[in-house]
Amino acid sequence: MSLSKPIISVLSFYFGQLYEHPLRTKAVSCCMVALAGNYASQKISGTKILNIHTLAAYGTFGLLFGGSLPHFFYKFLEHAVPDEASFAIAKRLILERLVYSPLYQAFSLYALARLEGKDHETAVQQLKGLYWLVLTSSWKYLTILQLLNLSVVPPMLRVLVVNLIGFFWIIYLANKRRQQELTKSK
Repeated sequence: MSLSKPIISVLSFYFGQLYEHPLRTKAVSCCMVALAGNYASQKISGTKILNIHTLAAYGTFGLLFGGSLPHFFYKFLEHAVPDEASFAIAKRLILERLVYSPLYQAFSLYALARLEGKDHETAVQQLKGLYWLVLTSSWKYLTILQLLNLSVVPPMLRVLVVNLIGFFWIIYLANKRRQQELTKSK
């Protein structure tokens, strides 16, 4: 029982912050998840020296965009497709998978490359090399999770759930990007 008190305390604090300051809370949460995901991907890939540039890029991206863009998208989605609409979940899923996800994936790949200090041309080349693979993988592997997120998760927690899914997605993306860089260097 005594172990649950700190957990209840942390959850209570988090939900209080989420209610009082939703955008800030989502941005900080996403930053932490992005940092953890990139750190884990570096460790899993066997990196002996931690790449601080990618760690900082993922953290910055999470703080500036990873919490805010989904926050505003899900708010828009709730207004664009109200619960009372026929096939509301299907319409929301289609909008997310076919409009938001392709745009967000492109922006993420480009912005992360730029935040890592790469020039525009290198970022665009990296985007061209990874975009279709990342997008189709997202459609293939994340659509069911996104359907569950839209259908059973309360709107207030959707960004958190997306960020938790994003933790594993960051590991996947980071490994794909590393593989691309290793292939180019050979």
